[in-house]
Amino acid sequence: MQWNLRLAAAQRGIWRSSDLRRLLAEAGLEISAGKMSHLWSGRPISVRLDDLDIICAVLNCEPGDLLIRDPAAVGAASREAPAVAEAAPAIRPSRRGGRPLPPV
Repeated sequence: MQWNLRLAAAQRGIWRSSDLRRLLAEAGLEISAGKMSHLWSGRPISVRLDDLDIICAVLNCEPGDLLIRDPAAVGAASREAPAVAEAAPAIRPSRRGGRPLPPV
């Protein structure tokens, strides 16, 4: 997923993060400067659903306007998964004394 707050704000005439932060505060959402920086830069660590609701209300948009699906990221993650599984050593069960179990 890609976070698209900056573009959504610009489409509504909000060009600075400080202006959006002020509007969010007026709507009851106090955001720290650090969290606002993450939201504005496009790399938020997390976004609470309650916060997302207020952001959408202030910008008069839907969550889908802020979140853009990135199919390339899904494809890359699925291509990496088998390589990790292949690199993992096989786990062989053994008895308490350390002797291996008979083959199945």
